[in-house]
Amino acid sequence: MKTHARPAAQVSARLAALAVVPLALAGCSTIGEGGEDDTDEAEAADQVVLVTHESFSLPEELIAEFEAEHGQKLVVRASGDAGALSAKLALTKDNPTGDVAFGIDNTFASRTLAEGVFAVTDAAPVAGVEDYELAEGADRLFPVDVAHVCLNIDDTWFADQDVRPPSTLEDLTDPAYRDLTVLPAASTSSPGMAFLLTTIAAFGDEWPQYWGDLLDNGAKIVEGWSDAYYTEFTQGGEKGTRPIVLSYDSSPAFTVPEGAEGSTTSALLDTCFEQVEYVGVLEGAANPEGAKALVDFLREPQVQAALPEAMYVFPVLEGVELPEAWARYAVQPAEPFEVDPAEISANRETWLRDWTDLTTR
Repeated sequence: MKTHARPAAQVSARLAALAVVPLALAGCSTIGEGGEDDTDEAEAADQVVLVTHESFSLPEELIAEFEAEHGQKLVVRASGDAGALSAKLALTKDNPTGDVAFGIDNTFASRTLAEGVFAVTDAAPVAGVEDYELAEGADRLFPVDVAHVCLNIDDTWFADQDVRPPSTLEDLTDPAYRDLTVLPAASTSSPGMAFLLTTIAAFGDEWPQYWGDLLDNGAKIVEGWSDAYYTEFTQGGEKGTRPIVLSYDSSPAFTVPEGAEGSTTSALLDTCFEQVEYVGVLEGAANPEGAKALVDFLREPQVQAALPEAMYVFPVLEGVELPEAWARYAVQPAEPFEVDPAEISANRETWLRDWTDLTTR
């Protein structure tokens, strides 16, 4: 979310609070951003180092529960987006910076599997998650959460400006929406990559023409989801100027002003791509047993139930009760766009090279 990682007039208090949770975790469970630990081997056996993206967040009481149950200190090393995470894991595969990684999604999974980043793990089976398991690598990466990457709009902006809001991908190239869209980059962001795949699924071989039209209409590309949502989006809380942003189907559940009957934002459900996030034990982990325990823990019911409000995502475990706001405002798409994982694996680098050429010329 992944990952993502989700009331006031511009942004809900819950959304704003979630933005600082990773910083709070940094004070109690994180050793520097991407930094190296100088503990000896005995100390390493008593801690599990989780390498993840900047949107990772769990309630402190759940972290305490894991540590008490397994006698392991959880050390979180969170930095960058999922795209940057996958690249870093590949670069450090011979000398991993942690024991377990969370946040690799279905758009980047094949890359890390091909690089040999993850170890085969006898993780506890979880019933009902078969639809989210990978066809290749299901013994190395295990589904934790699911969300849909969708365009979101600031309904209040469009109402105030008396402008008809967009509803489709094609609408974004209409001059009526010039300079209104912000997107995270496909090269450094898993939502950005998901959106690139959305356009490939929607337009086939004509996707470069669509991107050319999109850029000609003033779409802005930024590094990651946080930059797009919190800084550039008009509902992000930092006086952004763009009322169309790439986010998630769950995001409107976090922009409901206190006492209001509706959200100030909407997800455009005809623009969505399914994103599944995985967890796996790193090959060469210093503490593989502790890592396996964490893999199992992230898929237990109490953790799954915390995911919606902690990281803006849906649990993969069936039967988990969702927060009330999600039932009303976090509407999932009926027919999200899809691209076969084998096709992603075969074409990712070409697509990204062509996308980079388009967006940097």
